[in-house]
Amino acid sequence: MEYNTKNYDYLIVGAGPYGAIFAHEAAKRGKRSLIIERRAHVGGNMYTHKENGINVHDFGAHIFHTDNKEVWDYVNQFTEFNGYINQVVANYKGELYNLPFNMNTFYQMWGVKTPEEAAAKIEEQKVAAGLSGIPKNLEEQAISLIGTDIYTKLIKGYTEKQWGRKATELPSFIIRRLPVRYTFDNNYFNHRYQGVPVDGYTAIFDKMLDSELIDVQVNTDFFSHKEEYLAEFPKIVYTGMIDQYFNYELGELEYRSVRFESETFETDNKQGNAVINYTDAETPFTRVMEWRHFDKKGDENKTIITKEYPQDWDRTKEAYYPVNDTKNSELFKKYRKLADNEKTVIFGGRLGNYQYYDMDQVFNAALKAVEKEFKD
Repeated sequence: MEYNTKNYDYLIVGAGPYGAIFAHEAAKRGKRSLIIERRAHVGGNMYTHKENGINVHDFGAHIFHTDNKEVWDYVNQFTEFNGYINQVVANYKGELYNLPFNMNTFYQMWGVKTPEEAAAKIEEQKVAAGLSGIPKNLEEQAISLIGTDIYTKLIKGYTEKQWGRKATELPSFIIRRLPVRYTFDNNYFNHRYQGVPVDGYTAIFDKMLDSELIDVQVNTDFFSHKEEYLAEFPKIVYTGMIDQYFNYELGELEYRSVRFESETFETDNKQGNAVINYTDAETPFTRVMEWRHFDKKGDENKTIITKEYPQDWDRTKEAYYPVNDTKNSELFKKYRKLADNEKTVIFGGRLGNYQYYDMDQVFNAALKAVEKEFKD
């Protein structure tokens, strides 16, 4: 059977943001691409669908946030954003706290009312924990940043559920992503540009891939005919797991997976916030999203909530988060060397580069790959 039926310039494996941007930009340059996608839809984990007038994010909450004006201007070609600001509430055994850590959190935890009082409380707890020097793991990093009380209630249980291992076994850099502010500011992200697409994310991909030079085949597994694809296509853009591409010959990289449970309720307001994190160890899910609060849309007296359950990854599950600890980072470097020898294959995206990317970082990486590919 022949697969390159239209003299395609590129085979793109994966219809997520990296692959879709590459196909779109290649088409603008007169290049023809075939995108194959293992799932039944385009958009990767950014995929959304509309239900009861509500834009539901099928694979967890996706809030676009960036300081990169080039990326922001680029994505705004395809959609309008609603200006949504993510203001997360943490639920610890029924106690409610604002996230990210700010003066509201410190007041709720300790009753302190000034930045000076909050800083003194955190320093007191850091000293009491006997921490000095460079933090050796996530637990030490967290206590250094926000003290033992907040670490115990709002970080430890949530993080250990999410990553499936003890906080003392996780690298310190994971917690550095989370802002700590000595102001009464509940905005989860510091970025200048933020929001959620008014028509959902899938509409972005539908527009991006609307070209006579782009064909899309869903429910198509690259690995079912890998050798034929490699033989027939002059260039391949691969956005799947890098270790799977090489048939795990150096061993499996570790990932975390997630499963989602959604439910519809006869009300227009179930939990009062778009995102509530459940930070105790006993609650099996990490967070609950109520989708109509992301863009204030939906049918009267209907709401949909989704619970997010972290789980161990195996080859039967979807890989969501790379586990970028020392062991896996070293193994990835070995796979990266193998990838560098694949002269007709471009490896990209979160799984192809084994990186925990935010959406804007994937967009930026794809645009950089396009720039490199078409620099002549």
